[in-house]
Amino acid sequence: MAERTFSSLLAPGRIAGLELSNRVLLPAMDMNLCVDGEISDGEIAHYTARAAGGTAMVITGTGAVAWPVGATSRHQPAFSDDRFIPGIRRLAESIHSVGGRLCMQMCHHGKTASVDSAEGRPQLVPSLLEGTQDLSALRDNPMSELMRLATASQGKKATYKVADEDDLAWVIDQFAAAARRLKVAGVDAIEIHAAHGYLLSTFLSRTYNKRTDRWGGSIENRARLTCEVVRGVKAVVGADYPVIVRVNGHEYGPDDGLTAAETAEAAVLIEAAGADAIHVSANAHNPFADFTDGPLPNAVAAYRDHTRTIKKAVSIPVIAVGRMLPEVADEMLAAGECDFVSMGRQLLADPDLVAKIRAGERASVRPCINCYVCVEQNFFDGNPKCAVNPALCNEKVAVLAPISRAMHVVVIGGGPGGMEAARVAATRGAKVTLIEKGARLGGTMWFSQLTTPANAMLVDWLNHEIERLGVDVLTGTTADPTIVASLRPDAVIVATGARRGRPSIPGADLPHVLDGDTLRGVITGESGADLSSIGTFGRVAVTVGRGVGLLANADRIRTLSKVWMPVGRRVVVIGGGLVGLELAEYLAERGRIVTVLEEGPHMGLPMAMPRRWTAVRKATQHGVTLVREATPVSISKVAVRYRSGDQEFEVRGDTVIVASEVAPDRTLADELLAAGLDVRVVGDAASVGYIEGAMHSAHEVAREL
Repeated sequence: MAERTFSSLLAPGRIAGLELSNRVLLPAMDMNLCVDGEISDGEIAHYTARAAGGTAMVITGTGAVAWPVGATSRHQPAFSDDRFIPGIRRLAESIHSVGGRLCMQMCHHGKTASVDSAEGRPQLVPSLLEGTQDLSALRDNPMSELMRLATASQGKKATYKVADEDDLAWVIDQFAAAARRLKVAGVDAIEIHAAHGYLLSTFLSRTYNKRTDRWGGSIENRARLTCEVVRGVKAVVGADYPVIVRVNGHEYGPDDGLTAAETAEAAVLIEAAGADAIHVSANAHNPFADFTDGPLPNAVAAYRDHTRTIKKAVSIPVIAVGRMLPEVADEMLAAGECDFVSMGRQLLADPDLVAKIRAGERASVRPCINCYVCVEQNFFDGNPKCAVNPALCNEKVAVLAPISRAMHVVVIGGGPGGMEAARVAATRGAKVTLIEKGARLGGTMWFSQLTTPANAMLVDWLNHEIERLGVDVLTGTTADPTIVASLRPDAVIVATGARRGRPSIPGADLPHVLDGDTLRGVITGESGADLSSIGTFGRVAVTVGRGVGLLANADRIRTLSKVWMPVGRRVVVIGGGLVGLELAEYLAERGRIVTVLEEGPHMGLPMAMPRRWTAVRKATQHGVTLVREATPVSISKVAVRYRSGDQEFEVRGDTVIVASEVAPDRTLADELLAAGLDVRVVGDAASVGYIEGAMHSAHEVAREL
C-alpha cells in the first residue's frame, strides 16, 4: 500500500490577501500565560514553537476586546488599550522570524466573563434565562477541585445584564478598536469568536437569545450582532486583511440549539458582511455533561458533517476543527469538504507535526491520546499540561542537550516510562539497552488500549522511536542485579511500574478474584499467565487464541471480546478510579452486569475532569451500578459484601476485579542500589501517576543524565 503523501494537507492556501504555506492551522487554545493581559515570554515561546514546526498559521488563545471587562481570565491576551501593542508586536515578530503567520482571536465572553463576576460587574447577555444548569456531575469533584473551579471568578456568583442598544454599539466599537491595535502590531489575521457560548454565540443561538427586537427571533436578527461586528472590523482593517469568524456548527444538549443547517444560513449572512473565512466548531450547553462533544470532542473529525453542510453554503474558505488527525484532515481537504484544518491538541502534543509530515516522517509525530489533561487546567484558570509532551508551556525542556561523554544507559521496564526514558536518552546520544520481562513493549499501557483505544497511538509511536534511534531491546528477559551488572551500565533507569495487590479481606485470594496483572494475563493470554480462574473451556480458548496469534493484536481482542471473553456474566469491580471506571464501561458494553464499588466519595479519580464526567455518564448509560463510599468487607464464591455507612450489603459477582490496591514498587531499584549501581526510578515504580506521570518523570530523569 502506497504511503500517504499528504499532498492536500501540505498544499499552499490563501485567506483574503494572506498566502499560507500549507493548510494546517493551530486553533485558539487558552494557554493562560499572559500577565494581566500582557503577552509574556512563555506565550511567545509556545506559539513560536508551533510556527517553527511548520504550522501555516497559529491562532492565539482567545483575547478580550474590552479587557478586563467581558474577560474570562486575567491571564488571557488583552486588546483594550494601546499599551498592549508592544507585547503583541513581540509575538508577531517572533512568529514571523520562523516563517509563520499569526492570527489573534478576539472575544467578549458574555455569560462566561468570570472576571466581570470577580470584579462585581454583571455579565452581558442577550436574555435572562430561567432554570438552573445540571451540576450533578460535580459530585465526583473533590472540594479541592471545586475551589479551583472558582479561581477566575474568585468564588463570586454571577449577575447578568440584558444588553441594550448602547451596550451593543459599545461591543461593536470594542471589536473594531481591538482589530485596529492588532493590525498595527503586525498581526497577520484576526478571528472573531462567535462560538462556544460567548457573547456573539449567545446572540446567534435560540437557546440563549429570547429577544423580540431586531437582535432576536429570525436567524437574520440573531446573526445581526456578529455581522455588525464583522462590518465594523472590516471598516478598520481593510478589504484584503483576513477576518475569520468562528461559529458553532452544532450546539449539543438543548432542543432548540443551533444546527448545521441554521448555522449555514448565518454563515451566508456573515460572508455578506465581509468575513473572509468561516471556522466551524461546536459547543455543549452544559460542559459538565457534554464537554467531550463540544468544544473538545472525543470522536475523530467529530464536526465533519457540520463542516460539509456549511461549506456548501458559502464561497469563502471554511476551516475544519474537532480532533482532526492528519489522515482524515488530508482526506477532507482532498474531497473539498473544507479548505483548511485546525489541529489543536495534536499540535500541543507535537509542535513539529507539519515539519515531520513534510519530511515523510509521519510515524514520528507524537500523538495526542485524547486524555483531556490539557484542557482540565483551563477550568482552573491554569496553564495546560500535556500527558505526552512535558514541554507544553515549558518549551525549554524540549531542547535535549547531547550527553557530554560516552554513556551506556540500561532501562528496565518497557511501559511508557521505560520507553520514554530510553527514547530521550538515545536522542541525547547515549547507548541504551531496554529490558522488558514480557514478550512485547508497552506494559500496562498496551493493555489499556483495549478500553482506551487512543493509547494505541502512543504505544506505536514509542515503539517506532526507540527502533529508529537504535535502542537495543531485550524482551522476555527478567532483570536482576547480576544481569544488569553484566551489561556494565553507567546509569540504570528503573521503570518497572506499580505493584497491584488485593484487599486484605476474607476471600480476596479466591480463584475468581483477579488483580490487574492477573486480568491482563487472562484476557491477553500472556505466556505464564495464571488461567486457573477461567475454567477448562476458558483455558483452552485462551491458549489456542494465543497460539494462533489472535491475542497479539488489541483491535482483534476488542472485537473478539464482544463475542466471548473469560469473565463471568456478573462482575464486581473494586475501585472506581481511572482504571476501574473505564474497565466497567468496557465490560458493560460486552453484556456484563457490572457493579463498581468505590471506597471514596468520588468516581473516576484521577481522570481529567471532562473525561471523568463523560466516563461516569457513559458507564451509567451502559447500566453500570456505581456505588460510592463502599468499603469491601468480604468476598465469597458468589458475592461481594461491602459496608456503606452503618449498613452492610451484598452484590452478586461471578468475577471480581480488583482495580484498587495499586502502589509504587521499588523492589528491584533497591536491589540494584544495594549492588552499587547508579539507579534512577521513574513512572509508577516511583509514584503512581499513570501515563502522564510516567512520561513526565521519565523525560525529566533522562534529560538530566
